[in-house]
Amino acid sequence: MIKVEKFIPGGFSLGTDENGKKIFFWNALPGETVTDFEVTKNKSSYAEAIATRVIDMSPHRVKPKDECFLSTSPWQILDYDYELEQKSLLVKEIFREHGINIEAPEVITDGKDYRYRNKMEYALYYDIEKAKIFPAFHARGSHRKIPITSSSLERPEIFKRACEIIDNLNARGEEARKFQSLLLRCNGDGEVSGGLYENKKPHPVFDNLKDTILGQEYSYSPNGFFQINLPVYEMALKEIKKFVTTDEVLDLYAGVGTIGLSVARDKNLTLVEVDKSAYKELVNNAGNAKTILDKSENITNYINSKQTVVVDPPRAGCDRKLIDRLLEVAPKKIIYLSCNPATQARDIKILLAKYHIEEIKTFNFFPHTPHIENLTILSL
Repeated sequence: MIKVEKFIPGGFSLGTDENGKKIFFWNALPGETVTDFEVTKNKSSYAEAIATRVIDMSPHRVKPKDECFLSTSPWQILDYDYELEQKSLLVKEIFREHGINIEAPEVITDGKDYRYRNKMEYALYYDIEKAKIFPAFHARGSHRKIPITSSSLERPEIFKRACEIIDNLNARGEEARKFQSLLLRCNGDGEVSGGLYENKKPHPVFDNLKDTILGQEYSYSPNGFFQINLPVYEMALKEIKKFVTTDEVLDLYAGVGTIGLSVARDKNLTLVEVDKSAYKELVNNAGNAKTILDKSENITNYINSKQTVVVDPPRAGCDRKLIDRLLEVAPKKIIYLSCNPATQARDIKILLAKYHIEEIKTFNFFPHTPHIENLTILSL
């Protein structure tokens, strides 16, 4: 029997076995006792596992909506208020681990914890007994596919379209192994685009979608980068806009431009993106704003002391070359939005040599998952 102590960054809950080995659990909550579990990864110093039987059930445990919850959203077993509380505490702990003491930040949500995803990618599973293809997800910690008949995270228009496409495959007698996956995206008006990725063939070009964010229309490809939860993303943008007080704004890791163009379209705005596909969409969206196709760390000569600099890097965080240049030039304000608070805290620890934290707010872009979106405002 292993007593579960707490959640740790990444979303696991932590326990220690009788030999002192750390066990990282899915499907177990702090305070519960795990009596049976299935190991999915076993290393000398730790193991990852799925709890299959627990006792001393947490009062915060709820019944998950989906049978496939461990594949898509393992925090479906937490009541929603407890999820928000735990995400706040995790941000505080992550920053503490990097030597930064902060108060547990407010976690902002629109309260809609299901049917929020505007993009989903399904595997395809062939059921031999039923002689049909089903949409599927991969079992957590495994390449094994789990067929599904329902899913509660994505917009209902997406799952409906997925079933229509798969019904068509079944009517034609297609084989699931012919296809890599099925990717679908939905805009705010319920229009769905996307389709099948076929093995050993180039990915098809799907029809672009359009969405309006803070009154501005954006065009984007279904298989490119675009925010998954637009209502909560708009809440983050409104918060960011409060801190854009300079005439010059530099938006790094800009993607298709939704941050800079939403909060600083009326400023002297420059947007930088390295991905050629995203950059093409960025140019279409940018209007009169200046755009640059390059790595953000390669354009450090564009940074000046009069700017607000916006960064929204990938999970790996900002390149050290960029961090060093920000410290050297010292723009008035740095707005740092991150999908990975651990690399964000690592970068901010360095920047605190010259800056101070003006504001930290956490946004629940991905309810019922352990993913955290964190906004930090740095000022001189």
